[in-house]
Amino acid sequence: MRHTAWFPGFCICYRAETCGNLIVKRSCIANMDELLAEIDSLIAQLRDDPYAAATRIEKTAQTGDVDAQALIAQMYAEGKGVVQNKELGFHWYSIAANNGHVESMNMVGRCYDLGHGVAANDELAVVWYRRAAEHGLDWGLYNYANFLTTGRGIRQDHPLAFTLYLQAAEKGHAKSMNLVGRYLEEGLASATDRDAAIDWYRKSAHAGDFRGQTSYAAVLAESGRIDEAEHWLKLALKHGSPSFLAHMRNTLPQVPYSRLRALLTEISGRTE
Repeated sequence: MRHTAWFPGFCICYRAETCGNLIVKRSCIANMDELLAEIDSLIAQLRDDPYAAATRIEKTAQTGDVDAQALIAQMYAEGKGVVQNKELGFHWYSIAANNGHVESMNMVGRCYDLGHGVAANDELAVVWYRRAAEHGLDWGLYNYANFLTTGRGIRQDHPLAFTLYLQAAEKGHAKSMNLVGRYLEEGLASATDRDAAIDWYRKSAHAGDFRGQTSYAAVLAESGRIDEAEHWLKLALKHGSPSFLAHMRNTLPQVPYSRLRALLTEISGRTE
């Protein structure tokens, strides 16, 4: 039995807006000692007075520094050091993206994708994810592939989606590793190759993706390796997103392995 009977459908997820690297205006830095001192100063200010640090970063962004533009965008999007303002986050991501900042291209796509700071627009999300993908960004490759998989905003194209997932996976992108496995197991873009699929599930699990850990647990259980399956499924349940846990709350009672069904207690109350 293919393990996807446990977990039907593609689980598409997106890059979380996490705090990025600290940015300073490099054109003002005369040497490495001065650079390190400036970074130390900004780190301290972000810790002790994040609002003052945000003002400093935004002033740098206004001079045209693309990294500062990307960072202030992220701060507005998340409300870090500033009052959250997703519209301003989108504004600065757009400026940075149009100035060639690849990660911001992906984030402009995400804003259009999820309606963060701008009206949701699948077609424009595709445009920006594709631009990030064309620059080789792993998250851009992954997000663009997601749209090709589902046919949102663009004609469904499984062969191209698989190619993009594979490119991202080879760059170390854990979520893409799991989806490469799914494509190989289901034969959506080529002949099925279960051994290769299992290898990609294993890589995804070890790289920390909770869906990859679930996929790997499933194939391990099907081969009778219940101890290992239990280990990986516990990790997935520990780190999974609320939507994933809600899905597993409904799915685990149907799994044909009593020890894995018993793990329902691991998420009891966490999806309420």
